[in-house]
Amino acid sequence: MHRSTSKDRLKVLAEFRSHLRNFLRFSEEAATRCGLQPQQHQLLLQIAGAPESVAVTIGYAAERLGIRHHSVVQLSKRCEEAGLITRTHAEDDRRWVVLQLTAEGQKILDTLSEAHAHELTELAPQLMKNLSTFSASAAGTQSNKKGKH
Repeated sequence: MHRSTSKDRLKVLAEFRSHLRNFLRFSEEAATRCGLQPQQHQLLLQIAGAPESVAVTIGYAAERLGIRHHSVVQLSKRCEEAGLITRTHAEDDRRWVVLQLTAEGQKILDTLSEAHAHELTELAPQLMKNLSTFSASAAGTQSNKKGKH
């Protein structure tokens, strides 16, 4: 890879990363304004956004959130205590705990999701531009590698 190509790709990656971090900061602040911890918001989102054929268990949520099983147990207990979700044992296997949103949890999530959709609408053009630039750069790098063999 040429030095200028490398520098250009790093600029695009830095710009993309900055936009992502700004979105995450927005998301964390929006959750806090609604009275949630950011991880509570993320749990609600994963519960609501799961495919209909999927029972949202502690294990499923842990995988989707990228955190440990016992952390989701504690997080889900806090959300249940706050009236945001219910935790019930699966009928076919009582070892599994199934998570579902309450009406209050859905109401807060709807509010947050509307704000996030607006923010993403504003941010999407820049993210897509960054991704397109990076993708074109990566494709050019792959072509150069193939031509050198």
